[in-house]
Amino acid sequence: MKSLTTGLLGLLVLTGAAQADVFVSVDANGSYVLSNVHRPGRHYERVIHEPDAAVVSLDQQPQMIAAQPYAELVSAAATANELPAALLHAVIKTESSYNARATSPKGARGLMQLMPDTAREMGVTNVYDPKANIQGGARYLKRLMTMFDNDIRLAVAAYNAGPQAVLSRGNVVPPFAETQRYVPSVLNQYRRLQGLSADAPL
Repeated sequence: MKSLTTGLLGLLVLTGAAQADVFVSVDANGSYVLSNVHRPGRHYERVIHEPDAAVVSLDQQPQMIAAQPYAELVSAAATANELPAALLHAVIKTESSYNARATSPKGARGLMQLMPDTAREMGVTNVYDPKANIQGGARYLKRLMTMFDNDIRLAVAAYNAGPQAVLSRGNVVPPFAETQRYVPSVLNQYRRLQGLSADAPL
């Protein structure tokens, strides 16, 4: 029975069927039966255990991203700048909660909260235009990803605190309270949209 259930488990994993508790039993004819429920009168051996906090499946992940606000604009900006759409959504959610008219006390504006100097540098003339703001924010984030060797954590920290704040500390997340809250918030959103567990490496 053990060798059989091991083989069945391997088959289920390969076919992507392992999304819930799965049990194996022997019916009256001696055949092995797979089920995700107990049936009376049979002895079951559980071969797959559904985790308590299942992450989003790969099948669900594209639908989750497509369901976010400004999904088409984000997808276009992500493609143009070779960035994950989930990362742009995570930044937008944390920066403005998808409010295209958001303005911070420090002067950051729009969906990706571009500062005036950054907006000018990225060629954004109307920061409250969603398409222009997302494209400009994506270009800036791509620059930071390149600067920090595709280290998402450092790029996100630099997006919040400025690249010099990260570089001057030897490429670590600055100790500012806002940045210390900001980075986990973005990364948690990113992991969720990617269908990753909360502690998955990036």
